[in-house]
Amino acid sequence: MLSVSGCRGIFGRSMTPETTARFAMVAGTFFRERFAKAGRSGRPLVVLGRDGRLGGELLARSAAAGLAAAGCDVLDCGVAMTPTIGVMADHRGACAGLVLTASHNPQQWNGLKPMLRELAGERAGLGVTSASAPSKATADELIAQYRAAEREGARGGNVEDVGTIAAAATGTALGIANEATLTHVQRVRDALQSIGIVEDRRWQAMRCVVDSVNSSGVSGVRELLGERVVQHLGCSDSGVFPHTPEPTRENLTQLARFTGEKRAHAGFAQDPDADRLAIVDEHGTYIGEEYTLVLAAEAILGAPGAPARGATICVNLSTSRMIEDVAARHGARVIRTAVGEANVVEAMKTHGSIMGGEGNGGVIWPKVTYIRDSLSGMGLVLGLMARTGKGISELVRDIPSYAIVKRKVDLPPLDQSAAAAAVRAIARAHADRTPDMQDGVWVNFAEERAWLHVRGSNTEPIMRLIAEGPTEAVANRILDEAAAIIARG
Repeated sequence: MLSVSGCRGIFGRSMTPETTARFAMVAGTFFRERFAKAGRSGRPLVVLGRDGRLGGELLARSAAAGLAAAGCDVLDCGVAMTPTIGVMADHRGACAGLVLTASHNPQQWNGLKPMLRELAGERAGLGVTSASAPSKATADELIAQYRAAEREGARGGNVEDVGTIAAAATGTALGIANEATLTHVQRVRDALQSIGIVEDRRWQAMRCVVDSVNSSGVSGVRELLGERVVQHLGCSDSGVFPHTPEPTRENLTQLARFTGEKRAHAGFAQDPDADRLAIVDEHGTYIGEEYTLVLAAEAILGAPGAPARGATICVNLSTSRMIEDVAARHGARVIRTAVGEANVVEAMKTHGSIMGGEGNGGVIWPKVTYIRDSLSGMGLVLGLMARTGKGISELVRDIPSYAIVKRKVDLPPLDQSAAAAAVRAIARAHADRTPDMQDGVWVNFAEERAWLHVRGSNTEPIMRLIAEGPTEAVANRILDEAAAIIARG
C-alpha cells in the first residue's frame, strides 16, 4: 500500500528487500534533487531507523543501500522510535529521515515512512524543529516516482556519488540508550522544563507500568522514566510482539491488571514505533486513546505563564470534541484537518500552533518534534499529575465526557471504490447538514452534540466508521444508521 504515510506491505511478499531498496532509492533520489534545488552542495544526509519488529534489520540494510545508491549519506540509528528519527534529523541538520515501520499493523507487516526537514527558503520561523511527514502533494509525487520505477526500473546516482553508511553512537550494553535516544529524551526534558515541569519530589514519586511491545520504545522509556517504571512489559529486544500491537482496550488487559496490582499512578502503552500512547489510570482502567491528547493539551495550556489565550491546536476530523472543551477553558481554539499526521502538521506549521495531534493517542509537541511522540505524552501527563496533585481518574472526571465508537470494514486490497461509494451515500443522506468532504465525509449532529466520520484508511485495506456522542448508545445508533445507508447504496 502506498499512501501519505509511505508504503506498507507483508514481509516476504509485497515488502521484500527488493521493494525496500527500490522505494529507498526513489526516496533518496527525491531527497537529493530537493537538496540541490535548495542550493545545497554535496550529498544530503538521511537519518534511518526501524521500529524493532522481527525482520526489520534485513529491510533496513536494503533501505540503507538504496539511499546510498541514490547519492545520500546515511546515519543508521538502528532500532529507534519514529519521533526519535525526527529529533535526530533536526539535531544533525539532515535533509530527511526514513523509518522502517508498519506502526500498529500486525507482526507480518512492515513499511517505509519518510519525513522531510524544511530547507533554506522553504519556510522560516519554525525554530529548531521542522522534520515531519511529507505533505499529501509531496507524498503523491513520491508515489508517482515509485510507480515509474516499478515500470522502468529505479535509477540511482553515478558511482562517484554513492553515499556513505554510518551508525549512530550506541550504548555500551543491552538496554543502554544510544545517541539518538539520549538526544530525544533530553529534548523532551528541556521542553517540559520550559513549561515548568521539572523532575521534583512529586515527579520522582510517580510509579508507572509500561508496555513497549518488545519494540522501539524500550530504551526511551528507561531513559526518561528510570526507576519510576515498576513493571516494564514487552521490554525485550526480540522484536516479537507479545500481543496484537495496536494500543486498544482489548490488547492491554495485562497492562491494566499490573497497573492495578502494582498500585501504580499510571499505565502507559506504546505501539511498535512508539508514536502513539494509550493510558491506564491508577485503578487499572483503560481510559482510551482520546484522553492522551486531551490531557497533554491540559498540561501545556494550563502551565503557569503558558501563552494559551489565542493559541491554536490542530487535530484531525476524527478527534474527540473533548479537545474543544479543554481549549475553550484556556481561551485557545481548535483547527480541524483531514485525517493523517501530515495534514495536522501542515496546519500546525501554517498557524504556528502550540501543539496538535490525533485522537489515536498521538501527541505532536513542536518544542520536541513535529512527529507524534509517546515520550512527550508520558512526560506531559506525569507533569500534569504532579502539578495538580490529581490522579488520572480525577483528571478525566474534570473533562466533559463523550463516547466515541470506531468500526472497521474490510476492503479488497488496492480497491477503495467501496469506501468512495459509502462516502457518497452518507453525503447524499445528510445533504441538509452540509457535510464536510475534505476527508471522506464528516457529518455534524449539532443538536445531539455528536458527529459521524466515514473514510477509507490511508494505511490499511479497510473503511473506518467513527461516531461520537454524549453516550455510547447515541454513537452506536448513528453508526447503525450509517451502516444501513451504506448497505442501501
